[in-house]
Amino acid sequence: MSNDRRVQTLSDQAYSRLKHDIVAGALSPGTRLAVKQISDSYAIGASPIREALHRLAGEGLVIALGQRGFRVPPINLADLWDVTNTRVLLETEALRQSIRSGDDGWEAGVVAAYHQLEKTEQSADKDFAEWEKRNQHFHEALVAGCPSRWLQRLRDILHDQHRRYRYLSIRSAPARDVAGEHRALRDAALARDLAAAAEVLRSHIERTAYTVERVLDPASRTASPLASADRG
Repeated sequence: MSNDRRVQTLSDQAYSRLKHDIVAGALSPGTRLAVKQISDSYAIGASPIREALHRLAGEGLVIALGQRGFRVPPINLADLWDVTNTRVLLETEALRQSIRSGDDGWEAGVVAAYHQLEKTEQSADKDFAEWEKRNQHFHEALVAGCPSRWLQRLRDILHDQHRRYRYLSIRSAPARDVAGEHRALRDAALARDLAAAAEVLRSHIERTAYTVERVLDPASRTASPLASADRG
C-alpha cells in the first residue's frame, strides 16, 4: 500500500471515530480538540487526524480556530432551532421528491428498513446503538428516491447535526410513541401522500427539538405546544 493511500485510509478512520464521538457527545460541546491528544488517544498519526478535523469543519461538526486549533461546536437553543428548521425544510422536500420518483425498489427498501427498525423497537432488551443504526437506515430509505444529489448531501449534513441534539433527547426523553411516529411515516410514504408524509416528518423532527429544548432550558416546558403530547 502506498504512503498516500495509507494516510487516506487512516484519515477515514479518524474521521469516522471523531464524527461518532462528537455526535454521541463523548467529546462534549465546546471541547478543545488538540491534534496530539487525539492522535495519542486514537493511536493514529497527527496528519490523518488533522485532515479529518478539516473535513469535519467543512460539515460544521468542528469549528476551526485558525492557528489555534479546533473545537467541538457548542450546543444552544438558537442553534437547535436553526438546525431543526433547516432540516425540516430540506428533509421534507427530499421526502416529497423521493415519493414522486421512487419506484418499486424504493418501496421495498422502505418496507425492509421499517421492518428492521420495528423489530428493534419491539425488543424487550433494546440495544440503543442498534436502534440508532436502524433508525438512520429507515430515514435514509425514505429519501433514497430523491434524485437531487445536492439535496441528499445537504440533508445528510443536517441529519448529523440534528443527531447531536437527539442524543440529549434520548437521555432525558419523556413518554413518547416514537414507534407510532415511524409507523405513520411509513404508511404516509407508501400511500404516496406527499402532504401527509411531509407533515408527519415535520412533527417527528420537531418533537425531538421540543424535548431537547426542555433539557437545555427547563423554563420552556410550559411554552412548548407539544409539551403535553410528549408527556404522553
